[in-house]
Amino acid sequence: MTIRSLGYIGFGAPDPAAWLRYGTDILGLMPARALAGEDWGIPAIPGSGPKSGGSGIAEDGSVYLKMDDWQWRIAVHPDDTNRGVKYLGLEVEDEADLAAHVARLREAGFVAEMGSAEQAEARSVSGIAHTTDPCGNAIELFHGPTVDRKFQSPLGMEFLAGPLGIGHVNLLTSNRLAAARDFYTRALGFRLADYIAFGGGNSANFYRCNPRHHSIGLLEVGRAIGVHHLMLEVTEVDMVLQCLERVTDAGIAVTSTVGRHVNDNMLSFYMRSPFGFEVEIGFDGRLLDEDWTPNRFVEGDIWGHRGLDPETIARNLAAMPQG
Repeated sequence: MTIRSLGYIGFGAPDPAAWLRYGTDILGLMPARALAGEDWGIPAIPGSGPKSGGSGIAEDGSVYLKMDDWQWRIAVHPDDTNRGVKYLGLEVEDEADLAAHVARLREAGFVAEMGSAEQAEARSVSGIAHTTDPCGNAIELFHGPTVDRKFQSPLGMEFLAGPLGIGHVNLLTSNRLAAARDFYTRALGFRLADYIAFGGGNSANFYRCNPRHHSIGLLEVGRAIGVHHLMLEVTEVDMVLQCLERVTDAGIAVTSTVGRHVNDNMLSFYMRSPFGFEVEIGFDGRLLDEDWTPNRFVEGDIWGHRGLDPETIARNLAAMPQG
């Protein structure tokens, strides 16, 4: 009984339409062909398809973005107070596995509840359960995602997702690192891939649930709490550099220069997303087998990635919009 992948993620933003433009024009994501919970109509009957018509925009202003065969992977919901993660969707095997995870969470002392059919439909999945990690992040366990295929990037981007999941998300834990580590490993079954110890008691800790080096990162950098960055992995190095060119042309802040990480081997750069947290676009991430054992590193990069030192991260966090 293990988590299969980081399946989807929902963010809050005061203007989701800005994220739609960013997601399509900069990242190369595709507006979802149908919104979460939307009626697909009758196959092969003209005019009976989703009312949204592939716009990716719901009536309440929420935005849904597609990056592979899944119906959607990233949702951005209107929210003037939460400009970070609203929920993380973690994939499990099936209905029985979902119930087993809920039982395991309860036995470990965490609150966990099975969700309704309506709640599952609102995420385009077959079954869902709800819990919260020690940092206050809403966690949704689910099985049976809707697969509608036909992903076509408007910019020719191809993402390494599928069974590996959306990519990874690094969460800032403040002084709750020990409790968060206990939640993700003991209660959910994530395994430590490796960790980096910085001066001043700071650390970055990386946890895996499939061959991808890590799907969840837990960072302790000062007293910050929230999301530091979302990583999306592409299949060619040129796609990283083409994205960097678009970022530069658009005047988007590059928060970390191109470089290669020492732990997951990712060649990447980081940018500011429209509402605060960062997005990493990477290539060539390390895939781990069952014989992998965790390592401790004392530095984060083989070369480059200027701007990822704890002091700069702390300054960038202080400059982010609050709320």
